[in-house]
Amino acid sequence: MFVWSKKLVAVLLSVFVLLLGIFLLQDSSESVSSLKIHTTQWITLNYIGLLVWLFVWMIDQARVRGKNVWLWLVPFLLAPLPTLMLFVLFLQRRLSS
Repeated sequence: MFVWSKKLVAVLLSVFVLLLGIFLLQDSSESVSSLKIHTTQWITLNYIGLLVWLFVWMIDQARVRGKNVWLWLVPFLLAPLPTLMLFVLFLQRRLSS
């Protein structure tokens, strides 16, 4: 994979560890909903990490095939799963020569 350089992986993992540390070190109040807030934050953190990973994968696949991935950024941010499916179908179509 061309996009996954060691520097990029180190930065992404560092950001994740930093956000995880902030998440775990937050002072949980004695309210009833603190577990729900932490669970929501944990799910959000993982979802954002998955979206970043998927878009970097899309960049890599587009670069290998000589396509432009940046046209797919806005649709990906609005609806990630359908855009990912359309992107994969777009990359698999046969070129007519």
